[in-house]
Amino acid sequence: MIESLLMLLIYILIIGVVLWLITYLIDVVPMPPTFKQGAKVLIIVVCVIFLILLLIRYLPALPPP
Repeated sequence: MIESLLMLLIYILIIGVVLWLITYLIDVVPMPPTFKQGAKVLIIVVCVIFLILLLIRYLPALPPP
């Protein structure tokens, strides 16, 4: 159980660093403001979906009906 929580923490840290790096690069590259905002929203949505999929792996299996 401790190993799985540690792996989950490492995954969350890696996703956070990648999200920060991508948003930083989006801010540095000269683009129209609407494209910057859309790109940030898209990246955040993808990261949230990935985190949800990671968390679903740690749910207990449901008993058969």
